[in-house]
Amino acid sequence: MAPQPSPAAALMKKSEGTRRDFLRTCIAGAAVLGAGGSIQLLDAAEQSSALAKSRVVIARDPMLRGAGTTVDSQRVLDLLDHALQALFDADRPADPWKNLVRPGDRVGLKVNALGGRAFSTNLQLVEAVCERLQEAGVKAKDIVVWDRDTEELERAGFHISNAPNHVQCFGTDRTGYEDDLVTYGSVGSRLSRILTRSCNVLINMPLLKDHDGAGVSIALKNMYGVIHNPNKYHPNGCNPYVADVNMLPDIRTKMRLTICDATTAMYEGGPAYKPQYSWKNNALMVSRDPVALDYVGWQAIERKRAEKKLKTLEAEKRAPLYIATAADAQHRLGTNDPRRIAVIEG
Repeated sequence: MAPQPSPAAALMKKSEGTRRDFLRTCIAGAAVLGAGGSIQLLDAAEQSSALAKSRVVIARDPMLRGAGTTVDSQRVLDLLDHALQALFDADRPADPWKNLVRPGDRVGLKVNALGGRAFSTNLQLVEAVCERLQEAGVKAKDIVVWDRDTEELERAGFHISNAPNHVQCFGTDRTGYEDDLVTYGSVGSRLSRILTRSCNVLINMPLLKDHDGAGVSIALKNMYGVIHNPNKYHPNGCNPYVADVNMLPDIRTKMRLTICDATTAMYEGGPAYKPQYSWKNNALMVSRDPVALDYVGWQAIERKRAEKKLKTLEAEKRAPLYIATAADAQHRLGTNDPRRIAVIEG
């Protein structure tokens, strides 16, 4: 009997065979997110226009965890490839990364480690990103995985390292913040020296979660982990502060991509992890437009809240108003207009 391929190999073969079918289906009936959160197919006259707008890819794998509770490393890598190839309409897994980085770049992966092992950016996903970055020519020593606090990273399962010729991993508490304030609008903050001195490319790796004040905490709010004084910027549902933080030059000019870890997500009770309000979503969300990604993520949380018979965030007076601010004429960080967002799902 001929040997049977492993599940991972089978998935890779299936991914190669179905990626074009997936894209063809999406392009044949490009989708936008309606105001009520429903996916709506566009007619032929609108398709090319929609796909020229901000893409948000939602890639899913129901078997991401197999029979266990931990995500499978090979399946995460395959899911990442599927998502990025859809985002860039690329034939090979390496192609998207060649559009994002070049040899000699110094890349910062800004994770979210607040929730410990149960609810932080998955180590397996970060390892997959590091693998693809190195295949694109970025040296291991020029990749830094970071968040605000080293102990939080350790509790989330990350291996702390500043060893030569290895991927770096530590918190801003090891390097400190710049001495000088940078300002935009209502914000005046000191930035992490990891961002200002150790990387010229920023890849944002947030979670999909509810936030008790801001409404949601996804791509834009993950940048609160870059500044020294986020405690100052929580009044009024974090609006306009989240948008203003993302306008700080070292954030805005270095940001290349958001890879939202939506493998586990929260619809209530955030930002701290509350397992009773989480669900196994087994998905990644990727986009080059953090505003569009936050809008799509917000609608996903609202759908889960409706499923659980909870009020909308607006009814609870905590709709994430900062998303619209980030899209306004003063910020122009992306779009929150569902007519200008192409949601590619598969």
